[in-house]
Formats: sequence, C-alpha cells, structure tokens
Amino acid sequence: MSTTTPASAPAKTNRIGLEKSDYAGGKSTLCAGCGHDSVTNHLISAFFKSGLNPAKVAKLSGIGCSSKTPAYFLSRSHGFNSVHGRMGPVATGVKLANPELTCIGVSGDGDTASIGMGGFVHLLRRNVPMVYIVENNGVYGLTKGQFSATADLGTKSKSGELNPFQTVDLCSLAIEMGCTFVARSFSGDAKQLVPLVEAALHHHGTAFIDVISPCVTFGNHDGSTRSYDAVREHIKALQELDFITPFDEIKVDYKEGDGQAVEMPDGSWIRLKKLDQRDHNIKDATAAMTLLHQARDKGEILTGLFYVNENGKDLAETLKLPKGEPLYAMNADKLKPSRDVLIKIMQDFR
Repeated sequence: MSTTTPASAPAKTNRIGLEKSDYAGGKSTLCAGCGHDSVTNHLISAFFKSGLNPAKVAKLSGIGCSSKTPAYFLSRSHGFNSVHGRMGPVATGVKLANPELTCIGVSGDGDTASIGMGGFVHLLRRNVPMVYIVENNGVYGLTKGQFSATADLGTKSKSGELNPFQTVDLCSLAIEMGCTFVARSFSGDAKQLVPLVEAALHHHGTAFIDVISPCVTFGNHDGSTRSYDAVREHIKALQELDFITPFDEIKVDYKEGDGQAVEMPDGSWIRLKKLDQRDHNIKDATAAMTLLHQARDKGEILTGLFYVNENGKDLAETLKLPKGEPLYAMNADKLKPSRDVLIKIMQDFR
C-alpha cells in the first residue's frame, strides 16, 4: 500500500484573494500559434503569483504586433498605447506622475530597436522603475515580414532574401547603458520566463527582458534563425530559476558551485541553479557582456538572467525628487507656481 502523500492542488486564489482569471484580458487577434500569445499567458501567471493588484498597474506599449499584447492581459489595469517607438518616454512620464503604479511595457524589436531606440536607451540610463519586455522575432510582422534591427546576420526572409547587417543585441546594449536587470528568455519556456517576470516585478529599477518570440507567419521557415525549430536547436539556458516573494517562506540553501541566490531590496529572493557548464556571476556586467558576445559568435541563443544590480538608484532617487504626494494628486494651486516663486527660480539661473 502506497504511503505517498498526493501533491496539493494549486491555490485558486492568490494572496489578495483574486483568481487567475482576474488577470486576463481580451481575446487575442494575433495569428494562431504566435509566440506573443504564449508571453501573454506567462505574464498572467506571473502577475497572479505575485499577488499584485491589477488596478495599481499601468500597461504601456507602442506600435506593432507585440504592442497589441497589453490588451490581452490585466483588463482591470490602466493602459496606454503610444505612438510608434514612444513607449519609453510615455512610461517615464507615468512613473514620474504616479510612482505608486507598477509599470510594465511590452514592445517589439522594431518598436524598440529601430524607431524607438532613442527612448529605449535613455529610459535604461535613467533606470526608470518598470518592467520592459521586448517580444523579439526579428521581423516586422505588421508590414509583411521585412528584417528588423534584431534580425541575425545571414538569416533568410520568407521571400528568400538574406540579411546583410549585424544584429542589434538588446541585452548587450541594455547592460552597456546601465540597466540594472537584464535577462533573455523564450516565449515557449514558461518554467524560465514566469519566475523571471516575477523577479522583474520586484526589481528596484528598470528590469529588461528580451523574449525570443517566433513569428509563425513571416519567420517560421527554413533559413530563419528565429523559427521555432532554429530557436530550439540553438537555445542554451544558463540557469534554472526560482523566485520567492517576501510573503512566502524563504529558504535559501545552495552548495558552493551549485548556483546563486540574490536577495532583493524588498526581501524577495531570486534563486538560480546552474544548467550550463559556463560559470557566470550575474553581478558582473563585464562578464555578462563577454558571455553574450561569445554566444553570438557561436550562433547560440543564451537565455537566463545575465546581470542584476539590486542596489542601483532609480530615476526619482537620482533626481532627488521629494516623496509624499504624487504629481497626479496635486491641485492647480500646487502645480502652478506663483509669480514670486517663478522670479526666484529665474534669478537662480543668473
């Protein structure tokens, strides 16, 4: 007779009493099998597990297939679909006006790495507190599959054209610009991506996740380096991740060499178990850059957490903005300085 205790069923409600369905959104209009829809499901799982209040979340996006994603999760949250490439500046404004909101932006490789590159770079260097996700497929899906800036050198389009340009590696760029949380994952890897998003939601600063998300219509053919078959053949996971919120029982027990544990400022923990033979210190930005460049030269798609700095100052701290009443809650009297105040300000510039 077996004495094995059956596994307990997953809780139907989270710590704030909401069900997973409370984090859902509208019905997707993307192509059947699109990797972006898998990302949506992983975001719903991460928000549910984190126990965040949807009413205190702001969703931002730009233009493109990826930027439709926020319509498909957290229907109770605030949302803003900005013009093409302007998600970064809009998100910066949201956090300055109401720092109490949890901010998540979903962009694409075109929206971020082409027309939105300027806004993306400056958001990173300012360390705006938000989760920034790029759903990266290397093509412009809305305009019939032209190469984007993140397309790999030599990859073949559906029409047979070869890309002659070197790829823009968004993770390397993010580290170079001082981003304090940099990771990459695959849309089909829930085991890795869900805890990465959970950790990103608890990070103090900009948390950037580059998600390889194949386009089933214009990028899933022979010769494409971003097809499902090509990604699965070349993908290499650095770590197996686990995330423990401050509300869970925290147990961190690693033998030296088996993995790494990082405590976040809010008391949560990221636990990483090494899967790849390469040793990597996620607190070493230079090592992360070298790792990414070596992987690119080998044709590998590395996934995992590359770099984290849990002690970096965010935008408000750097600017020494006063805490207390947020900008959105101030009335006209507080927002409109008197003539005397304006005269004093002008005198300070003389």
